Amino acid sequence: MRLGKVVKSNSHCDYVVQLDGERDVDRPPQSGDYSFGSFVKLEEPNGRHWAIGVIHNSLLDNPMFANNGPRLSSEPDPLFTPDLISETRTLLSVVLIGTLETQDEITYGVHGIPRIVVPVNTQVSRMSAEEIYQFHLSKAQQPQFCYYSHLLKCGGSFASQLTQQVLDELIESTVFPPAEQRALEILRKELSWKNTMAAMR
Repeated sequence: MRLGKVVKSNSHCDYVVQLDGERDVDRPPQSGDYSFGSFVKLEEPNGRHWAIGVIHNSLLDNPMFANNGPRLSSEPDPLFTPDLISETRTLLSVVLIGTLETQDEITYGVHGIPRIVVPVNTQVSRMSAEEIYQFHLSKAQQPQFCYYSHLLKCGGSFASQLTQQVLDELIESTVFPPAEQRALEILRKELSWKNTMAAMR
């Protein structure tokens, strides 16, 4: 499902996505489609794949909030006042965590900071459960979770909570075999303990 497009970047692995609105598409995404910790893919309509990311923050941009000029006493009619169409926007912060590769008809994930720079206006879509599963498989089709430390370091102000959310989603999806599932549960408990101790300081 398409969410929006890249409008800027804050760093090589931290991108800002402008969410599609009612004036952009017939069926704009709903709030549940771009929730905190959602996996997204940055791809062109022609199939050119750029990167995989995770939503780690959101911002509501309302230019009228800082406008101290005169205001209308009633809601304007868009038919006669096109210049007064609402310009409010929802912006999403996405941390890049790797790419999806396909070789010999096998799709797998490459975890880490992508080397390429994602262009402005690149389409951003929410990943399906199957794509998330494929991303967490190595080239040898073994389960992997190699972006853990990267997410903790580059996941923004809510990095710990973001990593916890990703771990919760992966554990609940039960895509990993029992041994790897237990390893994820241990990571989640350790991270939860660190978050608790940090809050008590």
